[in-house]
Amino acid sequence: MTTPLRKDAARNWDRIVAIARALVDQGVPLQLNDVARRAGLGVGTVYRHFASPEALLETVATPCLESLAAHGEQALADTDPWRAFEGFLLRVAEAQVTDASLAPVTATDTDALPRTSELKESLRSAGDTLWNRARQAGAVRPQVAPGDLLPLMCGIAHAVDVRGGTSADRIDTARRYLTTLLGGMRANPATA
Repeated sequence: MTTPLRKDAARNWDRIVAIARALVDQGVPLQLNDVARRAGLGVGTVYRHFASPEALLETVATPCLESLAAHGEQALADTDPWRAFEGFLLRVAEAQVTDASLAPVTATDTDALPRTSELKESLRSAGDTLWNRARQAGAVRPQVAPGDLLPLMCGIAHAVDVRGGTSADRIDTARRYLTTLLGGMRANPATA
């Protein structure tokens, strides 16, 4: 159990995370000295809360990871294997194109925070289970290998980045591209 932060420490933590979120959204790499300067705090204060830029980035990504993990759990409860798989991938695609912290955090093999590792494992497990259920139900073409999915999802995110647009445009584009991808993966798209 963690000790609650004092009010001033909690305000500082919130300020640091808000500044980091803004920097990540602008595509600016996180540097703790820069975050401290922008937050109007001493560097030591930032380092007391976050031991590294990676820990701060993971903290910024945590709400998105938690939301995806919760959606993965909901999808696992869906009795329709294709619908569950499709819904989970849709949520992942939307997160990929709207949260700039997600890609760098999920791409690394080493995590700064144990919570990040837990959430990433939860997502991997849910995704693997949903994929296997859809394959076992005969909903996925047999030519599609399990290892194909991650690069294809990354390809969608990259294509949306290249296309650009507002957040709403990016979500619409990701949905359209994912729908096209899933149409090609589905074993019997005519009955969809």
